[in-house]
Amino acid sequence: MSTAGRRPVIAGNWKMHLTVAESVALAAEILNRCSRLRDVALVVAPTALAVHAVAKRLADSAIGVAAQNCHPANNGAFTGELSPPLLAGAGARYCIVGHSERRQLFGETDGGVGAKVRALLDHGLTPIACVGETLAEREAGHMLAVVERQVKAALEPVRAHEVPALILAYEPVWAIGTGRTATPAQAQEVHGAIRALVARLAGPEAAAGVRIQYGGSVKPDNIRELMEQPDIDGALVGGASLTAESFARIAARGEET
Repeated sequence: MSTAGRRPVIAGNWKMHLTVAESVALAAEILNRCSRLRDVALVVAPTALAVHAVAKRLADSAIGVAAQNCHPANNGAFTGELSPPLLAGAGARYCIVGHSERRQLFGETDGGVGAKVRALLDHGLTPIACVGETLAEREAGHMLAVVERQVKAALEPVRAHEVPALILAYEPVWAIGTGRTATPAQAQEVHGAIRALVARLAGPEAAAGVRIQYGGSVKPDNIRELMEQPDIDGALVGGASLTAESFARIAARGEET
């Protein structure tokens, strides 16, 4: 647990990698390596094709399965999309929304993220709502303004008592897949600002309860320093989650498992 009583959550975003068979094998190896970890919540996010198979392999374990995106409608003529009820039926317990790749490459909007957060909560899934600034926005001094706008949109349809049921993930776009990582101090500055904003929007209890992950080139050798910051409650891990050894070491705060 963190000093505030928030249970850290480490999530691996596998993006568009791994076949169904490879995903199941990786999930099994992660389960084997992480079975002794009790003080952290673990989540893996395979491709949509592998959600059901991975969820079956991890059934009765403490590791949750996330989808990487969803559509806010329950059903309808939305070719290629997946709704929260469909994801829940396939075994997903979490869903990533608003990832910078979705925003930049597929036109995801702030309002669309809020609609997805609402739909996921309505169907008992935990949203992992991503926010973060580009390098140009940071260098222009707009970092906090951008992040606060995104957080406000994600929380706009959420009632105050529901806020601790979701996860926020701060991912500076300039650190995703680049090898560059925000320093612990840089990450803590934004995490602290996010928590202060949540307190203004939904009250101190909601702010104290919501978990805020850091994402952006998280690795076994930088996770400990990041997790020592008071407002960092875990990590959303990209490339380093594609091997069980590195993901397990991140889950163990850099230690061997």
